[in-house]
Amino acid sequence: MPSTAVGRPWRIATRRSPLAQVQARSVAEALRAATGRNAELVPLSTTGDDHPERAIEAFDAKGLFVDGTRAAVLEGDCDLVVHSYKDLPSEAHPDLVVAAVPARVDPRDALVSREGWHLAELPRHRPVTVGTSAPRRRAQLQRHRRDVLVQPLRGNLGTRLRAVSEGHLDAVVVALAGLLRLRPETDGLIAVPLEHGEILHAPAQGALAVECRRDAAVTRKALAQLDDPVTRTEISAERELLVQLQGGCTAPIGAHAEVRTTAAGQQRLVLLGLVGDPNGTRLYRASHETAPDDAVTLGRAMAATLLEAGGGEVLTDLRAEPT
Repeated sequence: MPSTAVGRPWRIATRRSPLAQVQARSVAEALRAATGRNAELVPLSTTGDDHPERAIEAFDAKGLFVDGTRAAVLEGDCDLVVHSYKDLPSEAHPDLVVAAVPARVDPRDALVSREGWHLAELPRHRPVTVGTSAPRRRAQLQRHRRDVLVQPLRGNLGTRLRAVSEGHLDAVVVALAGLLRLRPETDGLIAVPLEHGEILHAPAQGALAVECRRDAAVTRKALAQLDDPVTRTEISAERELLVQLQGGCTAPIGAHAEVRTTAAGQQRLVLLGLVGDPNGTRLYRASHETAPDDAVTLGRAMAATLLEAGGGEVLTDLRAEPT
């Protein structure tokens, strides 16, 4: 297990992609400010990174984008790891704890094109190709426009944007948070945010999960200073929905939770949920709200509503399909 001496820098495991390192660097800077200790990044690879040519659904495993970085913490080489929260499997790791959930960035998806199209403005007089490998995005795109040709697309954010700027695709759907954090060169591309009624984002999208060993008391105490209670509450509702639906990061499930203040000054936690098949033929939405301290119960109630509405049959059919 690594030493916790004050003089030694925090060692932060991260994936090697530019976006992952920007995210990890933001945590390093916050941790340095909070504790007075320097921090260094340890870029590592994961199973998903090692096989960029394979569709996510082709892997017979969970945690494709966290396994290598988690291992560095579990083995004691690193003190903590910074994840995109939506990459975490829905089941918690028994020896790790999410010790901090910093304030999240805008969780919406964005449609990126050369023309700056809104979803409703995609041309109808010719075939339009939109890139995404996320079943959730594909389902909602197909629900809105059956004539859109949805093309599988993996790779880091820069690779996906180049597919549009070089003319291989008309547009891509990506997480707006990645664009805001990385601020990549876009070569004249225009990103248009997609509202929740157009494409509902993935549970925990836009949020970071900072994990450390469950028995690392010093690290946990330090990371607690980076935690944003409102974001953690919202993520708790979204993730509980995912857990109850037994959906991993590849399932066609969407969720958005938000703490809102009513005209009377009361705080309410509002949760939007979605489940559907990859073609968008069967797509179920619902909305519930409760007090902010009841996030887990809200996620469970939303899951029950979606399952009863028809989502249960959809998920059963998806699990029965050969991989």
